[in-house]
Amino acid sequence: MTTVYGIPNCDTVKKARIWLAEQGVAYDFHDYKKAGVPEAELRGWVDRLGWETLLNRAGTTFRKLPDADKTDLDAEKAIALMLANPSTIKRPVLVQGETLLAGFKPDTYLSAVTA
Repeated sequence: MTTVYGIPNCDTVKKARIWLAEQGVAYDFHDYKKAGVPEAELRGWVDRLGWETLLNRAGTTFRKLPDADKTDLDAEKAIALMLANPSTIKRPVLVQGETLLAGFKPDTYLSAVTA
């Protein structure tokens, strides 16, 4: 089963969801703004992709954080930041079996969901 994690009003998440629907890919949607992300799952993503990939430093939520929260980042501080502010997690995150993707690129999705 495919699960897409994100925030429904995010433009990139919308594009990914439309693309998946056009491809006929069934998926569950997990709104991590409302439901959060389980810490164990987030830690697993960080182990596999790295906190640098998962932390969305370009987003409004991250930019509005106090400077103290944004400096001297390491994996533990980034995880705590993402748990406290799920909007700082790069969107969408796609999980399908062993496949784990952060962000949306149609070519990458195509190879992931048709493999």
